[in-house]
Amino acid sequence: MLQVAAYCRVSTDKEDQANSFEAQQRYFHDYIERQPDWVLQGIYADEGISGTSTHKRVEFNKMLYAAEMGQIDLIVTKEVSRFTRNTVDALQITRDLQRRGVGVLFLTDSLDTRTSDGELRLTIMSSMAQDESRKTSIRSKWGQTRSMERGVVFGGSLLGYDVVGGKMTVNPEGAEIVRLIFHKYLQERKGCSTIARELREAGILSSKGNCLWSSATVTKILKNEKYCGDLIQKKTYTPDFLTHEKKYNHGQEPLIELKDHHEAIIDRETWQAVQLELSRRNTAKGSGGHGNRYPLSGKIRCGECGKSFVSRTKKRKDGSGYKRWCCFTATNEGLRRTDGAGNPMGCSVGRQIRDDVAMDILRRSVNAVTLDKKAIIANLTRIVESVLVSSEDSGEQELRRLELEFEKLQARNDTIHDRFFDESITKTDYQRAKARCESEMNRVQERIVAIQQRQALNTDTRTLKPDIRAAITGIVSGRTADDAFYGHLLQQMTVYQDGRVEVALNLLPAKWTYVLDGLEKYRAKIGAHSASSVPISVNRPLSSR
Repeated sequence: MLQVAAYCRVSTDKEDQANSFEAQQRYFHDYIERQPDWVLQGIYADEGISGTSTHKRVEFNKMLYAAEMGQIDLIVTKEVSRFTRNTVDALQITRDLQRRGVGVLFLTDSLDTRTSDGELRLTIMSSMAQDESRKTSIRSKWGQTRSMERGVVFGGSLLGYDVVGGKMTVNPEGAEIVRLIFHKYLQERKGCSTIARELREAGILSSKGNCLWSSATVTKILKNEKYCGDLIQKKTYTPDFLTHEKKYNHGQEPLIELKDHHEAIIDRETWQAVQLELSRRNTAKGSGGHGNRYPLSGKIRCGECGKSFVSRTKKRKDGSGYKRWCCFTATNEGLRRTDGAGNPMGCSVGRQIRDDVAMDILRRSVNAVTLDKKAIIANLTRIVESVLVSSEDSGEQELRRLELEFEKLQARNDTIHDRFFDESITKTDYQRAKARCESEMNRVQERIVAIQQRQALNTDTRTLKPDIRAAITGIVSGRTADDAFYGHLLQQMTVYQDGRVEVALNLLPAKWTYVLDGLEKYRAKIGAHSASSVPISVNRPLSSR
């Protein structure tokens, strides 16, 4: 007796398809029961899941696992496109099943993988199904793009706006919160972290219905062009119709930009002033912010909540100041508790670490590593020299690619002109398409000029070799190593509630652990160790502070 499983899938969750979904299950049940040598092992059914990828099909993967466990002898399905539309997946899955003695029978296609020509026919039919998926994806993207150009909104509601049926309408309650955020930032000159903290303390709910405001959330609101009435769509795109993976659109596809698309919450003058202020503060931060001043920025983690430690300045009684690192969550949200909506917030790590103490701990850990300095110098020199050569080669390749792309854009621009004069497109469509094409041409031209300028400044790699070796020798030997050098070696420093400070260096399996004595002192409690080794006690303190 063969243990037979059935697999069925419908592409959408529409009501008529849902009826077909139930009908398929009844059909397979009756079909298997009519076969004298078959026993129904189970019916596996996925509803509303794409056929081009198997990763999210829960029932499909359950069925494959059952087959792997020897619980299934034969799988029955309606047709190849119901099973998978990805040719590679179809062949790989059926081959794996065959190795376990499990066949697949496609009823509508009269295809059985247990026959001699089964794999050949499956390859042909799955290729046809995959190509149909590709065409469907192209048609769908084309339709979405045309809808976007007409002003149809793709995406969900956001703070201040309700999106229903592709149209945006102002939500009065949310709009007031948006105006408050813009006012605090521009008029009260408050930072995004401060605004987020004040919103949390006031119990104001975000668009997600919680009080978990963050600096990133506030920044995203301040940068959103929708609040001044404009709409930009296709900020993300799907490069592969098989994986459905979305990526940020950095010029790979034209954006759809519509000015004065809907009712604005923030007037354009205020919105533009906020963008200038964001740029100004970001520039000021970049010239003296954490990324340049603090080698440990983003590398100290809280052992309780997992968030990064942030730098704060504290004054001593004599008026002098020093840097210390504190948990971001604890600093902004206080001790661990729940907010009015029952959401957890805050952190009770209760530990801080001074910047100079953290750097001493890092140096101590780095200096404990035994290095073959001559080999490191030779290898690093070779790597840097090869990178310089490869960057020159890749620059030439990129330049040729951009020049070809520019030629194609020029041809497209000519085609747009021809279509307008042939009256095959309207003046509005012509102006929109022309503006998009010229924008792309300007972008490509700027990149071409940048590469050409970089090439003009390139120095012969051979003349740089002595300087490269000398610089690397100085760094590896420690003669020219500064705080930034040690910061680059640090993978992560973790601070725990019990005072432990764990140091992990890049590319090294060993870790070093220290214990803080209060806020400003520390001692060596445990030496370098790996996960499987016994910790080594160190009696003498690392510092007398």
